[in-house]
Amino acid sequence: MIVRRDRLTIWERLYLTAIWGGLKVTFRHFWRTVVRRRPVTVQYPEEKPVVPPGYRGAPYLVRDQTGRIKCVSCQLCEFVCPPKAIRITPPGPEIDPTTGNVEKRPRQFEIDMLRCIFCGFCQEVCPEEAIFLMQDYSLTGLSRSEMIYDMDKLLRLGGVHLDPIRKWERKAREAQAQETVPPTLP
Repeated sequence: MIVRRDRLTIWERLYLTAIWGGLKVTFRHFWRTVVRRRPVTVQYPEEKPVVPPGYRGAPYLVRDQTGRIKCVSCQLCEFVCPPKAIRITPPGPEIDPTTGNVEKRPRQFEIDMLRCIFCGFCQEVCPEEAIFLMQDYSLTGLSRSEMIYDMDKLLRLGGVHLDPIRKWERKAREAQAQETVPPTLP
């Protein structure tokens, strides 16, 4: 199949419209940088750029008001993580005397930040609101092992999250009330 092409006009052969378009872009950049003198660069260590509201940073764990870990090791974040960066070791069948069998606390909780793609699925799926995404964008480490955040490091980053519901305190009171009530015989 032969396709016939029309011959270019004299204006198309001179490329004046393309040159004029390029000059417009050049003059616009010149005007913005030289005449208006807006700062172009950010002096990074001293000036931090503003993080937009929907930014998804690295995940971290939080504690409640009483200092207990909010994570109950349901492992939903581990199952939903696309790159499999989260690894949770659930507790065994033994009862933790400090919590009185009110909540399960993970034995180990690790996030490999080198594998994490910052998708935010872990925060969305968490039923206890125990995992959040930070607004920090600079994660650094000198080795690969430093970039695997264990439970202690994740909790240090997260701090205390104020929870208005406090459901674990209510369940602890209910469990104590059931233990103190003597059984009645019919």
